[in-house]
Parts: sequence; C-alpha cells; structure tokens
Amino acid sequence: MMQGYINWEKKQIQWWKKKLGLSEHGLAWVSFIKGILVGLLIYHFFFLAK
Repeated sequence: MMQGYINWEKKQIQWWKKKLGLSEHGLAWVSFIKGILVGLLIYHFFFLAK
C-alpha cells in the first residue's frame, strides 16, 4: 500500500515539473514559497484576527 502511494506521488511530481517547466530545484522553491504563504495566511486569520 505504501509503495503505491510513493509511486503515485512520484508521478504527481513529474507531472507538475512537466506542466510548469521546472527542474526539481525549481519545484522545491515553489513548494517553499507556497508553504510560507499558507503559513502567513494561517497566522493572519488565527492569531491576528481578534
């Protein structure tokens, strides 16, 4: 079961790399920036909204 998930995830990564025209390094940066934006949104709505 776990191997099936790993294979699915690898296919998803390859699909996004091809769709966006990025290398693995570029895709890592996209994920990093997305994580920061999501974190800032969570911070804004849960800790600043009083």
